[in-house]
Amino acid sequence: MSNHHNQQDQRNGILDSTFNQTLRTVQGLLKGRSMPGKILLSPRSDPVDGLNTKDSSPSYRRSFSHNDAGTSDHTYGADEEEVQSPTIIANLNRLSISHVERSSKEFCKSTIGARSTDSARVMKFTKVLSGTTVILDKLRELAWSGVPDDMRPTVWRLLLGYAPPNSDRREGVLRRKRLEYLECISQYYDIPDTDRSDDEINMRRQIVVDCPRTVPDVPFFQQQQVQKSLERILYAWAIRHPASGYVQGINDLVTPFLVVFLSEYLEGSIDNWSMSDLSSDQINNVEADCYWCLSKLLDGMQDHYTFAQPGIQRLVFKLKELVRRIDEPVSRHVEDQSLEFLQFAFRWFNCLLIREIPFHLITRLWDTYLAEGDALPDFLVYIFASFLLTWSDNLRKLDFQELVIFLQHLPTQNWTHQELEMVLSRAFMWHSMFNNSPSHLAS
Repeated sequence: MSNHHNQQDQRNGILDSTFNQTLRTVQGLLKGRSMPGKILLSPRSDPVDGLNTKDSSPSYRRSFSHNDAGTSDHTYGADEEEVQSPTIIANLNRLSISHVERSSKEFCKSTIGARSTDSARVMKFTKVLSGTTVILDKLRELAWSGVPDDMRPTVWRLLLGYAPPNSDRREGVLRRKRLEYLECISQYYDIPDTDRSDDEINMRRQIVVDCPRTVPDVPFFQQQQVQKSLERILYAWAIRHPASGYVQGINDLVTPFLVVFLSEYLEGSIDNWSMSDLSSDQINNVEADCYWCLSKLLDGMQDHYTFAQPGIQRLVFKLKELVRRIDEPVSRHVEDQSLEFLQFAFRWFNCLLIREIPFHLITRLWDTYLAEGDALPDFLVYIFASFLLTWSDNLRKLDFQELVIFLQHLPTQNWTHQELEMVLSRAFMWHSMFNNSPSHLAS
């Protein structure tokens, strides 16, 4: 019997050791240092069972650098040493969610002391941005953990591919794209309704109805000029993207861009901002930057907003499968209560959590979104699983009606950066464990 206990203790020791080894490889994640290493967006050839359907868009493989002092000159690629060995993956199969939870909390203790405003991180951003040509891989590494407020407009334009990495070309490209936006407004928006089709009239009417509903708990968005700018941006985007046209929810997606690009002209808290303090040229520039960045963002998820929104439906299915593998009791309880993931998670994917967490945390969340690049749709599944399982214990106690009400009004109103970093750290660790581990995900 004692021999059996010794063997069990040995196995537990190996399990702890291999898990900690995996954690050490991502230890830079929330220290705001080398986090999470280079992100290589190369198409994967091995589909993950259960989380990828035949018609899904290409998924991506990440590789990680191990230089905790900054960016690395060497990245482990697909043919080199991966973050996890098969042994680690096999052992991770037996780890509980509580083990991951404890490790996430350890990450977050260091995170709050390494916010994106730390002078060391500011210096790293300054160094990357001051080059004649910005190395986007290095910028993504830094941006994933949060971008300093005053650098965010520049960083977001670069991450989205709106502004070119070459600094000599940047001003000219932005000037040309801003003029192109104004020409679009002149051609399609500043015209009488008699020159519009019935579909265009109905679309504009829907946009006008939705603008006042956008982030209703932030008074700034109720200003008439803010709503006029939202209307122009959304209408221009819809006209130029006829495959989807305007879909409710896209109005929310403009708001982080609007706040970030306005911050180049307005100081202090958003509570004290007034669009009337800006010149028409400044407003036009902000609108144009929002339009082009929205376009770049949605180019990577077009089927999220086409008829029947198949891209979102596919990601909701992946979310359901991932939650089943991470927290089977919650998955089983939700199923027993006959609650469909589509009933609550559709809005999460449609609005990218803008309606679920306090608005002052949104730009930090979007730093990570934009740093993910083309891999964002896939990584959203992990962020949203982490978000949902924040309330794992609560969810198992609720019946159908209580679940619906709880998930529609999640108690995030008092969230700070600490809770958000916890969600992101769990998502990152689960992604590193599950995403490239088909055998681990197999039913």
